[in-house]
Amino acid sequence: MKPVSSYTIWFSQRTGSTLLYKALESTKVAGIPREWLTEPDPGTFGSQDIQQMWQNGTTPNGVFGLKTSTDKLDEWLHTFRRELHLPEELSRPRIWDEAFPACKHIFMTRRNKVRLAVSWWRAIVSGEWHRVHGTRPQQEEIGDQYSFDAINHLLVECTLREAAMEEFFAEEGIVPMTIVYEDFILNYEDTVLGVLKFLNIPTETVQVASPFFDPIADDIAESWVQHFRKERQLDWENVAW
Repeated sequence: MKPVSSYTIWFSQRTGSTLLYKALESTKVAGIPREWLTEPDPGTFGSQDIQQMWQNGTTPNGVFGLKTSTDKLDEWLHTFRRELHLPEELSRPRIWDEAFPACKHIFMTRRNKVRLAVSWWRAIVSGEWHRVHGTRPQQEEIGDQYSFDAINHLLVECTLREAAMEEFFAEEGIVPMTIVYEDFILNYEDTVLGVLKFLNIPTETVQVASPFFDPIADDIAESWVQHFRKERQLDWENVAW
């Protein structure tokens, strides 16, 4: 059955999107906003798969949730146009709205892009993308895994991903709810309740679960931030940071 309403969490890596989806899922009234478009091949995704996705991501009140980045975005739009028999002239956001009815958009970002890129690289080399609350930190030594080229690449990649999202929103004048990672982690419950209000979901009886994850940033990450900051601006006449 087609959802009554839906929302999309747009994210680059390391912006708190998984922390947010866990919190929203815990309310039991905000859909199940997982990465429904990550594993499937858009080319083989059919109408029955769309129906199954709606079913998997919708809570009993008819709200569907999705978490996604810009990977294969145009391929997915082509699939939705084909499977939902949509006119060729529809803009990308209007196609999205047909696949995800009455869709609202949440844009997750992080002010400090260098720390984002370092966190992303740390997760890649350590394999520790999240740390469940109360779990002991990994003991693996990764201090020698610093890479200027890798962090610089991820810094550019996260910027381009956000640019792609902004371009998508601009096509139809979409004003998303913007959640800034640095604010979210300081105002966790208020942010989650703010999302529910943005989605027009009553919050009077909602209980938000405690944060599912603990912070991962450590002295190694901080040393990489400072190393990269200095190396990236080496020989600059006007040092920005």
